Amino acid sequence: MLDPHAALPFAAHVHPDARPAARLTWDSREASPEVAFVALPGEKMHGNRFVEAALAAGAPFVLTNLDVERAVRAPDAREALFAWARAERAKNPLVVGITGSVGKTTAKSYAAAALGAHFMPVYNTMPAIACFLIEFGGSGVPLVVEMGIDRVGEMAELVDLVRPDVGVVTSVGAAHLEQLGSVEGVAREKGVILEGRRGLVGTQAAPFYPGTDTYGFGEGVTFSGEGLTVTPEGAHFTFRGVPVTLPLASRVQAEAAVLGLALALEAGVPLAKAAARLSQVQVPGGRYRVHPGRFTVIDDAYNASPLAVTAALDALAAFPGRRISVLGRMLELGETERDLHAQVGAHARERADLTYGVGAFAAELGERAYRTVPELLEGLLAEVRDGDVVLVKASRGISWTPDRRAQEGVGLDVVVEALLRERSAVSGQPSGQEEAQT
Repeated sequence: MLDPHAALPFAAHVHPDARPAARLTWDSREASPEVAFVALPGEKMHGNRFVEAALAAGAPFVLTNLDVERAVRAPDAREALFAWARAERAKNPLVVGITGSVGKTTAKSYAAAALGAHFMPVYNTMPAIACFLIEFGGSGVPLVVEMGIDRVGEMAELVDLVRPDVGVVTSVGAAHLEQLGSVEGVAREKGVILEGRRGLVGTQAAPFYPGTDTYGFGEGVTFSGEGLTVTPEGAHFTFRGVPVTLPLASRVQAEAAVLGLALALEAGVPLAKAAARLSQVQVPGGRYRVHPGRFTVIDDAYNASPLAVTAALDALAAFPGRRISVLGRMLELGETERDLHAQVGAHARERADLTYGVGAFAAELGERAYRTVPELLEGLLAEVRDGDVVLVKASRGISWTPDRRAQEGVGLDVVVEALLRERSAVSGQPSGQEEAQT
């Protein structure tokens, strides 16, 4: 429990009615009798506007600069939150920080499973990481933190907060180029996580960080899996003589599993125990989640970059049957975005039997190009048939260019949902979360 009356690592006046909380949130809608609220400044409004709502919801205390009931009153709630996070993190014996252009969330899931660690949820902003460190830093259980960036200097800020004992770079590719400038800029900024600490890098990223220990598959890899085979049923390999089976997984998941086993080896976790936990990993929706059935749907729709789409297309190529790619716009690629979309589209035409594109650069991405998702769905649902394998991948949400122009991604999660509904409507098979997942 987080006791506001215990010694705090920042100056504060604590209201006598403030109570211990199970965890913290900066979203007043999550406040409850177990969840305290932190009133942070935002781009459009300050969290102080929601203090009363949090108190009405029963929040045990509110971290704010306001003199209100159950307040932990500090001059700057944001700085107080970060000071608290650093103090709790210092109590933990092992913190692993993971970054990369592709595969951060997958690597985090497998690393945490192998170590038996607490790990960050998908939402990984600075305040979210701070709340996570405060909740679990003193648990004595290892922590795994996903550390994504999209601007120069952001990794240095994250490292100052998280202070990882082990820094991991999964991959380096063309992502967030609007802010980071080039692939070399991406490597430089992400490489900050390796400075002055134990570092591990995936084989794809290895050329950017000579001399750093590597993990994955192949000759000369520091921590290497052996005998990798990938089939539609999953990935199989051995690590230091221990067999590993990952249901419905691709090479990307297998590489993440090797990372987890390398971390487990160095942490003294029995490899057989770590391998057993790896076989049970379930990644969040939209991250290469395979839904087998009368036709197979590969849900990789959460986000996209050229490197990520290429890897997904390579995984698609391993499946039998007619292979269909459904691709949408990739965001934050700068002045080279049309060429990069054309390169990805060319790879799709090599790996898939039928290619669809939607939104901006649809024609570059697929032979069957659609302006909108509803138009795409009409054509796709009329085409898909038993035995097909459909990969769905694109960036989602909105990003901003350096001159504050909005770029809108394509929400292809609705395509995944529609495909699963179409399949289950005919076969009676359950869709979504009830199916086998990786």
